[in-house]
Amino acid sequence: MTIPDLGSDLVSVAVRTAIVYVVLVVAFTWVGKRAAGQLSTLNLVVVLIVANAVQNAMVGQNSSLLAGLLAAGIILVLDLGLHRAAARWPWLRRRLDGEPTILVTDGRVDEAAMARLDVSDKELAIALRQNGLLTVEEARYVYLEANGAISVIPYRDGSSAVAPGPNA
Repeated sequence: MTIPDLGSDLVSVAVRTAIVYVVLVVAFTWVGKRAAGQLSTLNLVVVLIVANAVQNAMVGQNSSLLAGLLAAGIILVLDLGLHRAAARWPWLRRRLDGEPTILVTDGRVDEAAMARLDVSDKELAIALRQNGLLTVEEARYVYLEANGAISVIPYRDGSSAVAPGPNA
């Protein structure tokens, strides 16, 4: 299969940009919510390299100001259109944004969910501490939100999943 090499005229710049936008939206949706969340150094490096890698794919040999502005305009129009479509069709919104995933229920870690979503024990511990908890047993629920953030819901009455010790 041969992929046609589009030229660098303005129509080709628009087509190239649209293709790159769609491919990246699909790719980052497939990668999942961890890529969209709090950017680590590695995530930031990936975003910067991807941005640099697709620049020439969008504008080809046309490095004019007009080609750059056209590419930026196409990205903004496509993004606006995708957001409007997602607002209209809830199934598309769910597909693009994802759903929160429970990582901890009643102080018990869902190891399979943690592994599937590539959440480390260290990241979980940080989220717990940021919410004033020292152990996972103090959390009623912990969610990996659709935006990549980790939300912690402690027990409201101060109780925990673990029975108090003999000195309690």
